[in-house]
Amino acid sequence: MTTRYTEDHEYIRVEGATGVVGITNYAQDQLGDIVFVELPAIGKKLKKGDEAAVVESVKAASEIYAPVSGTVTAVNGALSGEPGLINLSADADGWIFKLSIDDAAELDTLMDDAAYAKHTA
Repeated sequence: MTTRYTEDHEYIRVEGATGVVGITNYAQDQLGDIVFVELPAIGKKLKKGDEAAVVESVKAASEIYAPVSGTVTAVNGALSGEPGLINLSADADGWIFKLSIDDAAELDTLMDDAAYAKHTA
């Protein structure tokens, strides 16, 4: 299982041909208490960099962009009733959506753990 990161603090955890997308712990910490999540529609086609979802906190609203191109295959419905899951567990229970990855080569344009750690230092 590989995880890659965008400069906008999204992560994509690669599980076979599926990517699990959310925001990083760094991002949720910067946003503060998350109060609302707008989830994408299942079946929505996304190109890398397209706006996929919106996360609203007590401080600001932030767009969540698709880290790679693909089709949304699942959304984390638990976030509708409990958006704070992102604050509690951004990289596990707080995932936002899953997508089928169209072009695995796009993953090579994203940061690995070491590069992301340097990016947020």
